[in-house]
Amino acid sequence: MNVKKSYFKYFVSLFMFGTNGIVASYIALSSYEIVFSRTLIGCLFLILIFALKRKHVNMFKNKRHALCLIFSGISMGISWMFLYEAYKRIGVSVASLAYYCGPVIVIALSPLLFKEKLTWPKVLGFLAVITGMFCVNINSLNEAKTTWGLFCGIMSAVMYAFMIIFNKKAEGITGIENSMWQLIASFVTVAVFVCIKQGFVIHTPLSWIPIMVLGIFNTGIGCYLYFSSIGSLRVQTVSICGYIEPLSAVIFSALFLNESMSMIQIIGVLLIIGGAVFGELFNFQNKKRILI
Repeated sequence: MNVKKSYFKYFVSLFMFGTNGIVASYIALSSYEIVFSRTLIGCLFLILIFALKRKHVNMFKNKRHALCLIFSGISMGISWMFLYEAYKRIGVSVASLAYYCGPVIVIALSPLLFKEKLTWPKVLGFLAVITGMFCVNINSLNEAKTTWGLFCGIMSAVMYAFMIIFNKKAEGITGIENSMWQLIASFVTVAVFVCIKQGFVIHTPLSWIPIMVLGIFNTGIGCYLYFSSIGSLRVQTVSICGYIEPLSAVIFSALFLNESMSMIQIIGVLLIIGGAVFGELFNFQNKKRILI
């Protein structure tokens, strides 16, 4: 796949994911029911598209890749449940900060799992991004938060890391099929949890428009763009540039929910953008500036 096309699809998916909080704010359901609904609608949408395109199923040609993709989908479902519970317990800002500790885990493990070199520009760019995330969420960090909420945020990060790692290992399953099976595995995971927790009693949302937008666009189309692009990108690139998602969430909240940003938060936004760009444009791997 053309790398420029992969970058374009990846960035579009990140901006779509950045609107998740705004769309979800209009859905009067519990966090688990929201995740259940979005994975159900998303996977049904991708199954329909897959069938209409008359694609061949390659899922089971390589059992190891199939198993990795299933584990990736399970990890995604668990990660989303922890994340939405963290939203409820500790708020969107702190939950997002905890969630995006996941890339730290991925980058730390990438030299071992993917044989990717850690260069000085990558490390400096990543440190700038991390600093920016703290600046953006500095106000929330000063507030008292619940232990369970912080645990959920940390676990969402751990499962996020597993999702990326397992998906990169499922290199033989690409495109829309990758996204479809990923969401199917995620939905089954969430459905089993919801069934154990409350039985199959799902409350009907007051408005179907936001739940359909979240399911079809933000989940179905968003996951297709995301998972069909990350296979062509370096795992460190995916981790660092992934911070565009929480950055866009902050910007969209300011634009559409009238949430103001302080000067320290604006500085954080600039650090996130600058760090991501620096880490990508100044990659000196061929000049022997290598840490590992």
